[in-house]
This record gives sequence, structure tokens and C-alpha cells, in this order.
Amino acid sequence: MDKKSFKKLLEERILVFDGAMGTMLQRAGLRSGECPEAYNLKHPDGIRKIHQQYAEAGCDVLQTNTFGANPIKLAQYGLEKETASINQYAVWIAKEASDGRCLVAGDMGPSGKLMLPMGDMHFREAYRAYYEQAKALAKAGADLIHIETMSDIQEAKAAVIAAKDASDLPVICSMTYDKNLRTLAGSDPESAVVTLEAVGADVIGVNCGFGPEPMLEILRRMNQISESYLIVQPNAGIPKLVDGVAVYDLSPEKMAGHVEQLIAAGANIIGGCCGTTPEHIRQIYRAAVGKRPKPRKKYSFSTFASGSKAVIIDEKGPTKTIGECINPTAKKYLAQAILEGNFDVIAEEARRQEGAGADLIDVNMGVKAHRDSEKEFMEKAILSVQQAVHAPISIDTISVEAMKAGLEVYRGKPLINSTNGEDGFLDQVIQIAKRYGAAILGLTLDQRGIPAQAKERLKIAEKIISRAMEAGLRKEDIFIDALVLTAGAEQERALETLRTIRLLKETFGVKTVLGISNISHGLPCRSELNSVFLTMALEAGLDLPIINPYHENTWAAIRGADVLTGKDSNARMYVAWAQGKENEEEMGKDSNARLYVAWAQGKEN
Repeated sequence: MDKKSFKKLLEERILVFDGAMGTMLQRAGLRSGECPEAYNLKHPDGIRKIHQQYAEAGCDVLQTNTFGANPIKLAQYGLEKETASINQYAVWIAKEASDGRCLVAGDMGPSGKLMLPMGDMHFREAYRAYYEQAKALAKAGADLIHIETMSDIQEAKAAVIAAKDASDLPVICSMTYDKNLRTLAGSDPESAVVTLEAVGADVIGVNCGFGPEPMLEILRRMNQISESYLIVQPNAGIPKLVDGVAVYDLSPEKMAGHVEQLIAAGANIIGGCCGTTPEHIRQIYRAAVGKRPKPRKKYSFSTFASGSKAVIIDEKGPTKTIGECINPTAKKYLAQAILEGNFDVIAEEARRQEGAGADLIDVNMGVKAHRDSEKEFMEKAILSVQQAVHAPISIDTISVEAMKAGLEVYRGKPLINSTNGEDGFLDQVIQIAKRYGAAILGLTLDQRGIPAQAKERLKIAEKIISRAMEAGLRKEDIFIDALVLTAGAEQERALETLRTIRLLKETFGVKTVLGISNISHGLPCRSELNSVFLTMALEAGLDLPIINPYHENTWAAIRGADVLTGKDSNARMYVAWAQGKENEEEMGKDSNARLYVAWAQGKEN
């Protein structure tokens, strides 16, 4: 099925997926230690019968018996060489059982291995495994690809990218969460949906883990931050062991009783996971038939995500920032640490910046005279930094290979810093961002350098924006840097930068970025000058300043400007910042604790 037709279906009515395959196989005699997917070859009639029961129950989509049919998982049974045949037979069996009544979704589950840095599986290994499986499913005639029960967002990313490369079929991806509404690897609903939407999943959602009640909150949270269609496949309640067998406590009628709430929370697709049977699906179908899904919303804010946290860049909300301090160009101790392979130093710098208030962390690995190693440095740095902080990352490089290396190991949606108006480089970066699910930062310069006039910078910005949107990037994922030069050398250019920001907002409505510290390079009292220029830039429409988060003047400018421009509702963030300042001042009034020591000595006497 083509994506356009599938999306039309999702807008018109609620689609019902089938229920648990594993539960039905256990009823059919699957023994512990057996490979469920091998039944496609050994017991095709049994698989066909299960599919027929679900089709007769009224479901719209049958899922193939291929949950663990990727070559990594099949290798546990010595069946990795049968990957293609197991997946192809599974599709043929499902299509025959459907007899034209249902769509067939090629089902793909976790590999069973842990991704870097928690395990030893690299993105490329996961990608190859899922590509092989998705290719076989598509070749056999699957209508959709369904990636499910994922607990690691990085593995889910690899699977979605592989499935999109393997065919043009619609791709669905759902994660599984624990009682704290986080995946095993730490992703919350917001960070997961932002990341999966960025890599191009057509439908995103939640399955397994628990029954429908906790899934309502997950759907609501996803629905508030994403434009994507949503899928939900709950278990039939909580299992209890009875004579060594898992028995689920939610009846078909009770499960169907949650359908209207799930639709109200944003579900476009409803199905069942562990413990659900054809009777559960029959009741869900009856409850869903004739119901229309909620219309999808269009959002104008921009998003980034780490593996555990989403950050929203909204013109109506408080100003977010990028911490600039991981750059070895001007910091010899960072360059030395990188060359020595001591990336704990890099991680600690990221941790300190996040603690100081930075919302994103910029990572630059451009060590002079070692440019050939930047790819290796970037991969190691990203792995280290994302273990140390929850903040999303800005991958700062002009090396295409270093970009790819960083993106392959990054567990979220980052910013690529940067591209510019040079044709070949611009197109490369856009394609990389589209493939790996990143936003881009476009510099208003080209092969001729930085134009002196705002209107000339605007022409370069227009080129970057139009090329990116033609390639399929959302306008919300395009950030433009108006560029600032030092006032010590080119004083007149400062106001031209501010004019450029205003024109960018008025003409294109895109988000803007600016490296604030450049304005004061070579001048005294840098933080003071930076904060004044930052205030002027925020008033002109700057959305995402790149700052040194250790400078208190910077935060005074940001918090004050947000109050005066209405971005800090009821001055809540300003008051919290001010109270923190007052507490710090109180704590620092007794220099070197001299008064305390004198008082303590008096008590002792």
C-alpha cells in the first residue's frame, strides 16, 4: 500500500490491528525454547488458522509471525540463513489467510542485543539486520512494516531507517514503557515521538508492557508534541502465573470499554498485544467501528530530543540556549583530552554546562592538525556526552563523515551545526539530516564569504530554506544563523546582523540561531558586551542563542528579556532565577567562612 492511501485511511476511520501471536502459539503447543518464527516453515497451517481467526474477528490489519525474524535473533536458533524464507513465508501465509479482507503488516521486533554504549551493537549492525528483514517482507508483498515492542530508541531509529531504505511502504514504530512511563533505555513518550517522527516513521505509538489505562497518558503526551498518527496495542491487563502459565486478567469486554478513551487520547490505530485473543479483537472492532479519529494538529514549534528528554523551541515560550564550551579550538585542555582519548573530560564539560542551564550542548571535535581523526573523535564524544547529560546535542562540524559518525550513535534528534549556501555541501547536509532525523543550522554565507548587507544574507537563507523544504525537511527543522562578526574589527556589521534576524523572521518565519560570544572577540569585559548584544538580538527575534552558560550576565539578559517580551508567563522563570541568585549571595556573604569560624570558636570557648 502506498503511503498516501494509508494516511487517507487513518484520517477517515480507526484501524484495528490483530492481537497476540505468541499467546495463540502457546495455546497451539509452542514449547519453551522453540523458535516461534520457525513455525512459518514447519507449521504453516497452524499460523494460517490463527490469522484467519483474527480476520474473522473483524481486524483491518494482520501482523506476520516475524517478531523475532531478524538475522541477529534467528542466529540464537542457528536460523540466520533462513531470514529471507521465514519472512517471505510469513507474508504469504498471512495474505492467504486474509483472502483480501485485511492489510498485512510485516512485523519486526527487537534484536535481543544492546546498542552502544550499553552493549556492543553498533548502529550499522542493527541497520543491516533490519534492512535484510524489511527487504524480505516487502518483496513478499507486505502492505506495511510494523516495528514494535522497542525499548531502545537507538535500535528503533536503526529499524525505521532500514525499513524506509528497503521499500516505500508505510512504516509504523511503537515503543514499550514501564510503570514510570519510560522505556528500558530511558526514553519518555516525548523524546521517543520526537525522534521517531524525525526519522520518518508514518505512525508512532506504544504497545505491550501493561493494559490500556496507563497507555492513555502516553498517547496524550505524544499527541501534545507530535503531528504523527498514533498506534496503541495494550496487553490484556496484568499477567498472573497459574500453574506456570501466564493468565491475563482483562476480559474482551473490559478491554473494549477503553476504546473511546484511547481514541479521545489520539489513537488512530488500536490493536492488542500479550494476552489478547480473537475475541478481544472482535470486541475492540465493535467498539471502534464507525468512530472517527481526532484530527491531527499542525504545530509551529521546533523540537530536539536526547534519548531521555525532548526540548521545544517555541517563540511563545522561554528562550532556550546552546552551550558553546566543548570546542577544542580555543581550549588546549580539551584538545589534549581528545588526543589522549580521555572523553570523560568532554562528558564532564557537558555535564557542567547542563548544570549551568544550557538546553542543548554543542559538540565540536575539530582539533587542528588532526582533521583526519575528526570522525573517530566525534563518535566517541557523542557516545560519552549523551551518557552524561539529558540535554539534546548539537553536532558541530563541517566534515560530512564526522556528521554521519555522530548521527549514527546519537540516541535522539540533534541539530547539525552547520551547513551554508555552497551548493554541493548544502545538498549533502540536507540529505544526511533527512536520513538520520536531524534539524539543520544554515549559515548565511557561501563560497564568496559573509555578505556585508542583510538583504544579501537573506538571499542565501532563502536558498537554504527552499532546498531543505524541497527535500522534505519541515520548516520547523530549519534554523538560520545571521552570523555575527567581532565588533572590535567590524563594528558596523553588528547592526546588520540584527537587521538580518528581523528580516528572517518577517520574510520566512524560520527559527534563528546566533553565536553571541563572537561579538566581543578581542575586546575587554566580554561577558558584559555579550549580554548587551544578546538582549538586542532577542528583541530582534533571536530564538536559540549559542552562549557560554557560565556567564551570569547572559542569564540576566535572557531571563529579563523573556519577562519583558511576554515569553516568561507571570515571570515564573525570572523569579526562580532571581531567588537562586539571592540564595547564592546569602551563601557567599561569609567570605572564606571567617565569621562562621569565629562564631564557632566562641561557642567552644
